[in-house]
Amino acid sequence: MSTLVVALAEIGDKTQLLSLLLAARYKNPLPIICGILVATLANHALAGALGAWLRSLLAPEVLRWIVGGSLLAIAAWTLKPDKLEGEVRNATRYGVFALTCVVFFLAEMGDKTQIATIALAAKYDALMLVVIGTTLGMMIANVPVVLLGSAASHRIPFRAVRIVAALLFAVLGVAALLGIGG
Repeated sequence: MSTLVVALAEIGDKTQLLSLLLAARYKNPLPIICGILVATLANHALAGALGAWLRSLLAPEVLRWIVGGSLLAIAAWTLKPDKLEGEVRNATRYGVFALTCVVFFLAEMGDKTQIATIALAAKYDALMLVVIGTTLGMMIANVPVVLLGSAASHRIPFRAVRIVAALLFAVLGVAALLGIGG
């Protein structure tokens, strides 16, 4: 579930746009892909830990409403296309890998996929599986973009994918509110 939710939510997201920008600018996919993996693992591990901590603090009934409401908010947020503001400057003296790690980690802060990771970790008592699943979803969405660069981005129906992702988040939100699949 974590993989599917994040892979769909990532389509057209600012971090996917960042992947495209890095690939077009540096034309060296391996350090970019490795940087995305490391940044995502770190970011989603923190987000998952926050979700698990919230799970331990809150009564199941309160948590159900928070998770359900969060997923419905993410559904609405998913319908809004992201824009990447600013531009990635030259690689640091540490190279493309380090640059990708830093900018991708920062771009993911407060992003809908990070919020989804928090919500999923709060909902499911499987922190490691949620982090692995959400990271895998990020890689499924971003690796092809890095490998294919801008050539494939024109063929992806971003609006349709955003609608499907929003519907998936809405279904998960309603299910959480109703206590289904908990």
